[in-house]
Amino acid sequence: MMKLQDEQWQELEPLLLGKQSDPGVNAKNNRLFIDAVLWIVTRNSAWRNLPREFGNWTATYMRFRRWNESDFWRQLKQSDIQAPGLAQLLEQIVHYGDLYTRRIEQRQQRKISRTAYKATLAPVKAAAARQQALAPGESTSHWVHLVAPG
Repeated sequence: MMKLQDEQWQELEPLLLGKQSDPGVNAKNNRLFIDAVLWIVTRNSAWRNLPREFGNWTATYMRFRRWNESDFWRQLKQSDIQAPGLAQLLEQIVHYGDLYTRRIEQRQQRKISRTAYKATLAPVKAAAARQQALAPGESTSHWVHLVAPG
């Protein structure tokens, strides 16, 4: 299992959000969170598959997502990291975050395309609905012979 080594953690810890010295809510366990993210990233696994030892997967996912949306992972990667292998681990997380963002954008684009497609179908569906609303005996063609000269 991929986990941070002690020297990597010592360098990374002061750079993270939610430290005791930070204002606001403190993170319960930043190291466990980072280890959970590494577990997901190195296995390219679904968040719901995160083992219980890392805590609630939805809370971990939401935190990852907030950090990703605020570009915090990239900021960490751009820090002056000296611990061996830590920069590479952060690069993996940044890459995973970029893929995650791209998937979200693709889903949004597909939704927009579906909505636009359905909007083009609306007039056709409305005309078909009007045509079906006429009962077979209510066709306009049955009275044509009454008005036509004969």
